[in-house]
This record gives sequence, structure tokens and C-alpha cells, in this order.
Amino acid sequence: MTLSTKGRYGLRAMIDLADFSEESPQSIANIAQRQSISDSYLEQLMAKLKKANLIKSIRGSQGGYVLARPSNEISVGEILRALEGDLLPIKCLGLRDESGCQDSDKCVTKNVWKRIDDSIQNAVDSILLSELVEDNRKLRITEN
Repeated sequence: MTLSTKGRYGLRAMIDLADFSEESPQSIANIAQRQSISDSYLEQLMAKLKKANLIKSIRGSQGGYVLARPSNEISVGEILRALEGDLLPIKCLGLRDESGCQDSDKCVTKNVWKRIDDSIQNAVDSILLSELVEDNRKLRITEN
């Protein structure tokens, strides 16, 4: 499984948003500048995150984006699935739906892919956004 820039940049943007939106809503321009992401690309990512109900927008002169839920209630898995879609390690029709593959009942390798998939899902779902924010803050302290 390889993540695209959508997943990588979107996760960075969510960490940034979680870190800085506690003070006030954050504009796309501010996040884009801090994360070195183009404004237009970040707008696309934010639209996907908003559609997944992970962030919400605040209108007005002091508006911007904030998290839709506390960072300790948002997993990395939710963020990546909102941006990347399914996180399957391979394109296997029978991996999650036995009826999707005519050879599912006699496929030995399907069990390998299933175990890899389960490991990926468990890993990304066990990492909370709040943990990454704390790591980010520690990193900023050591840089200064």
C-alpha cells in the first residue's frame, strides 16, 4: 500500500489544524504556508475532510477551519480513508466481500492479504490525531 500526496499532505494539514485551531479557526493560507502545501491543493483536501465530517468551516472575517471533534476522537485511519478511500494492500475482490470473487473459496493467498489488511487497519485506527499533535509540539520545542 502506498499513500498518495493526498494522504500525506492531508494528515499533515490535520495535525496542523488540530495544533493551531485550539486558539482560533485556521485559514487555508495559514495551514498551507506552515506546511508548504499549495493553497489550491489544500482546498481540495479540506473539502474531502469536511465531507467526511472531520473538520468544519467557520464563516466570517475571523473564520477558517476547526476540527469537527476533539483530536483524541479522530484516528489516522479515519483521515486517510477520507482522503485516499479504501486502504486495501492489494486489489482483491474477495478480501472483504467473499461474493466479490469467484475463486475466493479456493484462494490460499487471500488469507495473507487479509492478515496484512487487518494489520494496516488496526495500526492506522489505533493512532489518534491527538498523539501526533503532542509529538509535533515536542518536535517544535526541541527545534527552538
